[in-house]
Amino acid sequence: MHVGYARVSTLEQDLSAQREALERLGVENKDIYFDHGLTGTTRARPGLRKALAATRDGDTLVVTKLDRLARSLLDARDIADELTTKGVALSLGGSVYDPNDAVGRLLFNVLGMVAEFEADLIRLRTREGMAIARSKGKLKGKKPKLSPSQRKHLLTLHAAGEHTQAELAELFNVSRTTIYRELRRTTTDTGTDARTGGIRSVVFPHHREGCAPCPPPTPKSSAMMSSGSRRTVSPAPI
Repeated sequence: MHVGYARVSTLEQDLSAQREALERLGVENKDIYFDHGLTGTTRARPGLRKALAATRDGDTLVVTKLDRLARSLLDARDIADELTTKGVALSLGGSVYDPNDAVGRLLFNVLGMVAEFEADLIRLRTREGMAIARSKGKLKGKKPKLSPSQRKHLLTLHAAGEHTQAELAELFNVSRTTIYRELRRTTTDTGTDARTGGIRSVVFPHHREGCAPCPPPTPKSSAMMSSGSRRTVSPAPI
């Protein structure tokens, strides 16, 4: 039996050409496994795992090109060795790889090195493009989940203390992580407590855990601290 495998690296790419090529190579459509939007530099691919699991002794795993199977020479070798151990042949665009043939092994290694080299070039070009875009101010990261007006409304509601973070997340149709991040950023940027919108509360060591926070220190209490009084203040944890 022929088992086919196809892969494209991005969601925008189409698998149709590889599917048609695999069918011309004798693979039935129901026996084609694929990964859509996954890089070949890692073996952690659901479609590849299913394709390898579907092969049995005497079967042939068919790919259109070696770089569809792996973008790493080490991974390509490991997959080929795994198939050989199971008694499964590997067909690269119609040419069956023979691990016992010296020329075949050489060609396989060369193709694997080329695939890995191309992957390195892609990463290099991507980093260069991002660096150029960043220098021109065109790469500014992700768009904020909340607009400035929504963020202001969020802080107002949170300061009122009438809603939990989960309720705020549902109200603004975002995740709780986004709500936490916005509130945390407010605290970091302004040096204020996002829960109160003002100066962070202070507590005295003699207070019990869970009691109401003490008000900000007055000039008198500050003088007591500087004179060595036992009553000291420290910022309350946020």
